[in-house]
Amino acid sequence: MSWTDFFQSCYFIPPPTLTEHNLPSQSGRVFIVTGGYSGVGKELAKLLYQAHGTIYIAGRDASKGQAAIEEIKSLFPTSDGRLEFLFLDLADLSTIKSSAETFIKKESRLDVLTNNAGVMTPPVGSRTAQGHELQMGTNALGHYLFTTLLLPILLKTAQISPAKTVRITWASSLATFMAPPGGILFDITTTTSSPRILNSPMRDYQQSKSGTIFLAHEFQSRYPSIVSVPFNPGNLHSELQRTQSWWLWIVTQLLAYPTKMGAYTELWAGWAEEVGEEGNRGRYVGPWGRFRSVRGDIENNRVGVERFVEWCEEETAGFL
Repeated sequence: MSWTDFFQSCYFIPPPTLTEHNLPSQSGRVFIVTGGYSGVGKELAKLLYQAHGTIYIAGRDASKGQAAIEEIKSLFPTSDGRLEFLFLDLADLSTIKSSAETFIKKESRLDVLTNNAGVMTPPVGSRTAQGHELQMGTNALGHYLFTTLLLPILLKTAQISPAKTVRITWASSLATFMAPPGGILFDITTTTSSPRILNSPMRDYQQSKSGTIFLAHEFQSRYPSIVSVPFNPGNLHSELQRTQSWWLWIVTQLLAYPTKMGAYTELWAGWAEEVGEEGNRGRYVGPWGRFRSVRGDIENNRVGVERFVEWCEEETAGFL
């Protein structure tokens, strides 16, 4: 990614080409949006519900989930779609298998999994239930386990669906532009070569979002019948900034766009036909639905991908 790419992801962005106005009916299709009861996730759920899809809003707060469901239903009373809440705590690996099993018991298909939920710049020292740095544990590791547990139903759906319409999309960030060399620094003193905790919330956030790029590439490589792409939703006004420092919050507000614009990015990544075309699968998606580049040392870091996936496998092995 060059400085030109950086600024073109912040300014002078062409309007979205896939919106609620030209999205085909999604009747009969089933989706999961993690973190779907607030911010970008909720805006995506609105778009899909308008198109008569079945959407599972996944998160750990049932009251927020139900409130979002009622709000969306009230906004679009003529929809033939369906909204469901799915408990999912990405910061506790021991709970994720139950969440995946609950979904699989209710549904026979899963067309698009949007790994949207995330944590950004929490207080230094924040950890998951298993002791991982909170951003890496939530943004990357938790989503890795959830996605892995849902692979059987995703692969099954791909067998009975039009080619390249079953997808996994992974929320990354423009913050990877400033990520450490290679995207993630690994601790060579450990047997698992785990990602180093840098004790800098923004630097650890950057590493976690490099991790989602790595995971998108690995899942695309391993499971070619499923389209797996990372995306930068854009600089947005959302609840993701709730733990930012005051000065970073001010900078964000100066650069930010309405949250709905990020939902258009997610919509394009998960539903645009060109994303599934030969040569495009696995490519990085930027705002508000177009292909953008990633820093070369991240995009081409195959060794980093392998080390990161190996770490994810080892950390989640006891929770499958």
